[in-house]
Amino acid sequence: MRAPYPFLAPLAAIPRGLPVFLLILFCLLAPGLARAAEPARDTYDQDSILAEAKAFFGETTEGLAKVVEKAFRDHGQPNGYIKGEEVSAAITVGVSYGKGDLVLKNGERARVFWQGPSVGFDLGFNASKVFVLVYDLPNKDAIYQRFPGVDGSLYFVAGVGMNYQQRQDIVLAPIRLGVGWRTGASIGYMHYTRERTYNPL
Repeated sequence: MRAPYPFLAPLAAIPRGLPVFLLILFCLLAPGLARAAEPARDTYDQDSILAEAKAFFGETTEGLAKVVEKAFRDHGQPNGYIKGEEVSAAITVGVSYGKGDLVLKNGERARVFWQGPSVGFDLGFNASKVFVLVYDLPNKDAIYQRFPGVDGSLYFVAGVGMNYQQRQDIVLAPIRLGVGWRTGASIGYMHYTRERTYNPL
């Protein structure tokens, strides 16, 4: 007597446990395959940023780790940073000029200059290194605009100062070490440009 479905005859040759084995194998491999298909995050983790900042400033302080931790707690993972240097002068009302290199996680890079007025309580002149965390910058060209300081955002611990500057969804967090931090930096704005200019406004 012929089998009612002869086209199913080849299935009889498959070992009985093979389908179960293949099902289990798929369940084990599926999570890894899904993660591999996800695009890489275009942001920096906290350890990477702290290592970059330590290497840039050339010294390690407890304050540096704490301000980086504070930035990550407030805004999450940055998608870029600026390594630069800045000079400032003030007689209550101050001005700052700086230059640096913008690096985005997606590989974009750009030369950046900045200048702007500030209001503080100090007197004198200083020069310092500045490490700026950059959040939600869509592309390198979006950095070239004015970023108002967030009033009251100055955070200072163990010789390291940080404040926030924000324009819509883009947030910048300049970190200054030692005498380079400025009390007035959180009051005013900073204008980031493609070329150097001595007009602080």
